[in-house]
Amino acid sequence: MRRLRGGAVVAAVVALAVTGCTEEINGSGEPERAAGGGGAALAAAESLPVKGRSPKTGYERGKFGSAWADTDSNSCPTRDDILKRDLKEVEFTDGTCKVSSGVLRPDPYTGKEIVFRRGRSQVDIDHVVALSDAWQKGAAYWDAGKRIALANDPLNLLAVEASANRSKGDGDTATWLPPNKGYRCAYVAAQVAVKKKYELWVTAAEKAEMKKVLSTCPDQKLPSGGNPTKAPERFQAR
Repeated sequence: MRRLRGGAVVAAVVALAVTGCTEEINGSGEPERAAGGGGAALAAAESLPVKGRSPKTGYERGKFGSAWADTDSNSCPTRDDILKRDLKEVEFTDGTCKVSSGVLRPDPYTGKEIVFRRGRSQVDIDHVVALSDAWQKGAAYWDAGKRIALANDPLNLLAVEASANRSKGDGDTATWLPPNKGYRCAYVAAQVAVKKKYELWVTAAEKAEMKKVLSTCPDQKLPSGGNPTKAPERFQAR
């Protein structure tokens, strides 16, 4: 077993988010600051196109490729990449890829400390923008490469407490927000960032709730980074 070092950086990021701080971390690990001094998340939310929700007809998980595909070609499944990023006190099985245990301190959705142990975990990897929600708001019309990219993009993935994740289901901002109120601005900003990056639309109710939440934190930054919006051609979906 090997222990991951440098977890203090991840801990600081999560702690800032849970306590309501508006500084976000982008895909390169650097703070994201809006040009002009803030308000990037609220401005981005206001720019999202509004349409009605399309039918869920035709949706299945396989349309977004196999689960946790290694689209960044680092020889580790996406799930392990996110566990390494978000957990503290990480230990591995065989090298530095397969995460065997760690601690989610704190869980962004509940604010609690959650222990991860492979095979009997209380930690899920959440798609911040649920794949079914994406399907109903534009992804049904995409090619497979873009859907696979969304499903494995670190910008859209977060290690969270399992029961909170399952209570969310495929809800959007209008139907579900984290019980941890101190994380709601960061959570909504992340949804806005993903929807803007992938050119997804929102419903009128969803946009209104996004603006309502973000109006309580008008300096909330917009997360950025993650993977390209098209997966390598070797990855296939149904």
